[in-house]
Amino acid sequence: MPKRVLPLTDIQVKNAKPKQRSYKISDGGGMYLLVTPSGGKLWRFDYRYAKKRKTMAFGEYPDVSLSKARDKRALARQYLADGI
Repeated sequence: MPKRVLPLTDIQVKNAKPKQRSYKISDGGGMYLLVTPSGGKLWRFDYRYAKKRKTMAFGEYPDVSLSKARDKRALARQYLADGI
């Protein structure tokens, strides 16, 4: 049975601290927050198109909030479903 990923909360995003290496915090649906060693918090979305894995960037937190990143993920998924 696949592991269920709980969606992120705004508090988890705010409290994410940099580590020695970059790490990901998953929100589900292919979207995650990439926390860099320099303290950057970047929204990313992994998807497959034409049988290839690709990554889309949504922006940096706090410029792009959690809810805005989720809206962008929903729009991206709709475009992919429509073949765009």
